[in-house]
Amino acid sequence: METQFKNKVAIVTGGSFGIGRAAAIAFAKKGAKVAVVDWVEDNETLNLIKSSGGEAIFIKCDVSKAVDVKTMIEKTISAFGRLDYAFNNAGIEGIMAMTHECTEENWDKTIGVNLKSIWLCMKNQIPEMQKQGKGVIINTASIAGLVGFSGLPAYVASKHGIIGLTKTAALEYAKLGIRVNAVCPGAIKTPMIDRITGNKKEAEEQFAAMEPIGRLGQPEEVANAVLWMCSDEASFVTGHAMVVDGGWVVQ
Repeated sequence: METQFKNKVAIVTGGSFGIGRAAAIAFAKKGAKVAVVDWVEDNETLNLIKSSGGEAIFIKCDVSKAVDVKTMIEKTISAFGRLDYAFNNAGIEGIMAMTHECTEENWDKTIGVNLKSIWLCMKNQIPEMQKQGKGVIINTASIAGLVGFSGLPAYVASKHGIIGLTKTAALEYAKLGIRVNAVCPGAIKTPMIDRITGNKKEAEEQFAAMEPIGRLGQPEEVANAVLWMCSDEASFVTGHAMVVDGGWVVQ
């Protein structure tokens, strides 16, 4: 698998933390050149890649804004000359509230960052992949894209939407050499989970107890799934929403 990623180019949005950071590092370890994209300027991901001999750049970007996304693609192509893989991972959980209490501001922001951004990213990534007749896109959905969660109407709607958008794009570009899939993480030990649990051990243990596997997932475990879906070993896989959740949704 290492050889097929050598000198290829990957974009990872939400790359400063959690699953995005793990995926960016994993791409780099396989030999890919990585554009680490986030709205938070945190150089730790970049430093980790470069200290291990990898090649990467950081691009600050608000993925909910069309002009930012267009610039992100332009900077990637300017730096590396091509685009082979895109992991559209940036997302927020929004503010917890029941459906009738969810504010319009929270709805618009959550849908914008989580769902509109996926469309904007693919809209700009696909033309670059078409130029070389090949490419792979992975969009981060969630188990919340497969089942409902009380108190998170905007988040759940956005994640369900990502899966539908992924399936549509997969159909549209299947014969053009571009595969499009989604990954659906469960409870993963990331800054998002830390915010939800308030970094309280008891709350984290409750999440772990809901996992049939008996623990939280690690960002690297999701990154491994992403790398496999990008690899030639997954050449017949498109339009799929891969669940990486320790068995949560099969309960």
